[in-house]
Amino acid sequence: MAYCCLDDAQISCGQFDEYTSWLLRLMLTLFLLLPDPYLQTSIKDTHSAALFLGASSPASLKKKRPKLYRIDEMGSQEKTVLVTGGAGFIGTHTVVQLLNDGFRVSIIDNFDNSVPEAVDRVRELVGPELSERLEFHLADLRNKQDLEDLFSQTSFDAVIHFAGLKAVGESVANPRRYFDNNLIGTINLYEVMAKYNCKKMVFSSSATVYGQPEKIPCVEDFQLMAMNPYGRTKLFLEEIARDIQKAEPEWRIILLRYFNPVGAHESGRLGEDPKGIPNNLMPYIQQVAVGRLPELNVYGHDYPTRDGTAIRDYIHVMDLADGHIVALKKLFATEDIGCTAYNLGTGCGTSVLEMVAAFEKASGKEIPIKLCPRRPGDATEVYASTEKAEKELGWKAKYGVEEMCRDQWNWGSNNPWGYLSEP
Repeated sequence: MAYCCLDDAQISCGQFDEYTSWLLRLMLTLFLLLPDPYLQTSIKDTHSAALFLGASSPASLKKKRPKLYRIDEMGSQEKTVLVTGGAGFIGTHTVVQLLNDGFRVSIIDNFDNSVPEAVDRVRELVGPELSERLEFHLADLRNKQDLEDLFSQTSFDAVIHFAGLKAVGESVANPRRYFDNNLIGTINLYEVMAKYNCKKMVFSSSATVYGQPEKIPCVEDFQLMAMNPYGRTKLFLEEIARDIQKAEPEWRIILLRYFNPVGAHESGRLGEDPKGIPNNLMPYIQQVAVGRLPELNVYGHDYPTRDGTAIRDYIHVMDLADGHIVALKKLFATEDIGCTAYNLGTGCGTSVLEMVAAFEKASGKEIPIKLCPRRPGDATEVYASTEKAEKELGWKAKYGVEEMCRDQWNWGSNNPWGYLSEP
């Protein structure tokens, strides 16, 4: 594996005189500008060339110790990524970012909780040129032959695994459906990935693995104790990932425990479009605001919190999408990553009623509420410690509650019936 030394757009080339060092810098730049059939990567833009050349003369060289970056971390033009559940809420936003970052992307989805129009919107947003780097496959992870057909046709460098059912309340009512869909589908995926020697995965886990934490914020090394069947499927799959990686150390797996995804693409063309009555707070509020539902059911108003309603760490979906990109690049850049978990959240808790008030402010709409009993399996207060992700991934959430509600309303007001023009 080739390496280059880079520090604030300067190159250190050893203990040479300045002129020799500058010539070596020029040679390295020319090398990077030409495609290399062995490295399968190249840097084709003049800005990158300027970074390696630094200023216009050898005198601009700095004496600071450089940082090491792997060359395959700098370009993604030749990387092909499979995104399971890529037609869903978080999947579509992540696919847009992947394509904009230069990756080739294949989506696999069965449209259980998504629609083909979402993929069309992705193509619309990225434009015809980048759309050529996107493929879609209608398939179900529970059907191993679907995966065999896909992997036999395309060589994937990594997988981002979103596919799965995700509603806490529904999982309590129908746990077998969650075990069948989430567990069997993922086990099939691991088996086919191993067969075709694709051993890099970013896994969509969840803060539900923390259950009712004894203290907050939640830190990645907390004891895990999911409180509902959905959370237990995520916890089981985390354990499966750790067992697989321990038995076969060549696997590189990142578990992203994200908290409560909300918001939408700033264009208003992508957003969350649940089938039936929403299970999550923000699409429920949105549907009340546009008149599809008469009122918001607030489940639990006697929690020991500042206003009696449950507190969660809401995170903008675009922050989550960016988190998946940096995690993916971490897999390519770090050989000894093993199986590692990261929280993706803001580190701040917001109550249900506080979120309602913020949405009312962003939309100018009054949201009628109905106070209801607590739902089984819901925790009182959960929010993230994001220190590990900030330190090791260089990732930090950029959007606050105001921006989340703004973009949620932009999506909802422009798409009152989701991706369909009318019911």
